[in-house]
Amino acid sequence: MAPVEIHPTAVVAESALLEEGVTIGPYSVIGPHVVLGRGTRVMAHVVVDGHTRVGPGCEIFPFASIGQRTQDLKYRGGTTYVEVGAGTTIR
Repeated sequence: MAPVEIHPTAVVAESALLEEGVTIGPYSVIGPHVVLGRGTRVMAHVVVDGHTRVGPGCEIFPFASIGQRTQDLKYRGGTTYVEVGAGTTIR
């Protein structure tokens, strides 16, 4: 069972679900409704927020922003969801 590693400068909500082997890099922010799958690697300066589920074995590179309010100009409010499949690389 691999431990979860969270850099001391990262901000992780208490209710976020981090499966085994997750690594969170410096200055990253993980919101309260986020699920990070086993072995997912979140690098420095990443924001994962909203109702977001990231599958196992993913890599999220610096300065990515996932799960925040949509940029769609027709968006009029409401809850949005993001689901990222296993083994995905986000740059």
